[in-house]
Amino acid sequence: MKVLVVNAGSSSLKYQVIDMTTEEALCSGGMERIGFEKSKITHKAKGQKWVMEDKGLADHTVAFNTLIEILTDKEKGVLSSIEEISAIGHRYVNAGEAYVAPTYITDEVIKNLKDNICFAPLHDPAHIACIESCRTLLPKVPNVIVLDTGFHATMPKSTGLYPIPYEDYEAYHIRRYGAHGTSHKFVSSEAIKYLNAHGYKSEKIVTCHLGNGSSITAVLNGKSIDTSMGMTPLAGIPMGTRCGDIDVAAAEMLADRKGMSFKETVTYLNKKCGYLGVSGVSSDSRDLYAATAEGNERARLALDMFVVATKKYIGAYAAEMNGLDCLVFTGGIGENAFESRESISENMEYLGIDFDKKKNAGSRGEFIDLATKDSKVRVLVIPTNEELVIARETKEVVENLK
Repeated sequence: MKVLVVNAGSSSLKYQVIDMTTEEALCSGGMERIGFEKSKITHKAKGQKWVMEDKGLADHTVAFNTLIEILTDKEKGVLSSIEEISAIGHRYVNAGEAYVAPTYITDEVIKNLKDNICFAPLHDPAHIACIESCRTLLPKVPNVIVLDTGFHATMPKSTGLYPIPYEDYEAYHIRRYGAHGTSHKFVSSEAIKYLNAHGYKSEKIVTCHLGNGSSITAVLNGKSIDTSMGMTPLAGIPMGTRCGDIDVAAAEMLADRKGMSFKETVTYLNKKCGYLGVSGVSSDSRDLYAATAEGNERARLALDMFVVATKKYIGAYAAEMNGLDCLVFTGGIGENAFESRESISENMEYLGIDFDKKKNAGSRGEFIDLATKDSKVRVLVIPTNEELVIARETKEVVENLK
């Protein structure tokens, strides 16, 4: 079985084709500036990379048609025919409580997804547009949504609900849903495999997905019991352009003093804050480390705020689980920024973390155990593979349809 995994943004489309016999990615790529006069396509396959620019992609239907052409192209393609695609798995951010588990897409599901766009208005419309394009162009191929929130559905109400009147939760489904679920699921399961194989405890794990968007999750016995993001990906630790946790009264004051509507304020907190807002330099941590080395104190402050917030969540989740067996780093920062891993892991001896700084400094983008031999807590870097999780869950749904 070959599964096409797609991740649609408002003006983008990322994809992979995965052969589920070997779980090998046959190709990967992305389309940028969909809906603009000029678009860009990057495609990797057969050990080569192609970049196609100035190819106008009017909408997601045109983009998906173009993708079909690329996948079956004699030079660039990895399929002799599009009929080799057995299923299409879609990343879907949040459908509220309407859908949590991976779901086969029908007309009724599409309707329900549209009714719940309010839970991720910046992301879900693009996901739906892509799903409808796929269903139109390949009507015989089953489509499945795999939700970012799915792994966090195991959170108990004591951590999942907000302390608002319970009737409001029941009426409007306002609660914490979390995000990055496919990443947290993948790295926590890989961590458990490693820990069990080496005779370490594996019940209490904190996974840190750190990138331009970041979230921390408490994983107890393989299940998410708490996570830093809230109803939307705005909450939690400071991120590239998102503020993370903030007093709603502070948001109200910002709106009042800057003359913004509430909707404009939410956009401001999502797009103008975090690393970018504090530093005034960039939303990219690499730029902040470079600026810090040159003496930029605001860049240093932005990084310090990120580290302190991450430490708080790790400590809170260790308290919640009555201990910690393993700390996992993943995501663009977690996998590659050794400076961030060191700052977060140092001075955590009270949790039982003994961290090998020399081993850490030489590691980028690889699976590695950074804890010393005598450390009570393992510290792992695990490259994430969200697409593989989506492909696996899509395969399972489709096989259960038969």
